[in-house]
Amino acid sequence: MTQWIEGKVSENIHWTENLFTLKIDADVDTFTAGQFTSLALDIDGERIARPYSYLSSPQQRPLEFFFYTATDGVLSNALVKLEEGDNVWVKRQSNGFFVLDEIPECSDLWMLGTGTGVAPFFSILNTEKPWQRFRKIVLIHAVRTLADLRYQEIIQSLREKYKDRFYFQAFVSRETVEGTINGRIPITLKDGSLEDTVGLKLDVEKSHIMLCGNPDMVKDSVEILKTRKFTKNRRRTPGHITIENYW
Repeated sequence: MTQWIEGKVSENIHWTENLFTLKIDADVDTFTAGQFTSLALDIDGERIARPYSYLSSPQQRPLEFFFYTATDGVLSNALVKLEEGDNVWVKRQSNGFFVLDEIPECSDLWMLGTGTGVAPFFSILNTEKPWQRFRKIVLIHAVRTLADLRYQEIIQSLREKYKDRFYFQAFVSRETVEGTINGRIPITLKDGSLEDTVGLKLDVEKSHIMLCGNPDMVKDSVEILKTRKFTKNRRRTPGHITIENYW
């Protein structure tokens, strides 16, 4: 049975009309970076709930979540209106296997995310564990417009701290922006241009790829990676690709 606790909004940051961040004070159980919980509101006499990944790391408070308001998303369109001091239900326990403990030994970790699907990557990257385990880490963030490319202060902090061990590349699909790639992640995996731009090669002997976000991006990327001998990661049959569909 789901155990709900009452959280309180400490901040609602409106990045764009549809993109926002909620910071919530809530006494949740300890979670692992990369996991998700559920948030809920009581709307018209019904509790509407949906899973959301933590963007904050386990040691950080308040809890932080990254949202895009879907056109038909009853909950997200209610969450975006919350103000400081408002209450929101939070599931006490977290879930999910999109965590580093599920990833086999390798030297290079690639994190490919779209939109708000980048949240669990920030949760992971702001812990010590990935930097203790991997030689190099690549973060790819694909968005529609430059205004959707948030949390650049975290990117800059990671660059300063980890120097040439950390690679970041942004994709912007609906605008041409200097320093970003205009297009879709799967196409650049197919033609090798992503690796050329980043300056690091995907290698079945060295690399693991985590994919999170748009299900079409995830599906298409997995199919392309399979043609390059990368395999899905499962507990009984460890592989190279770990996925999380974000809706």
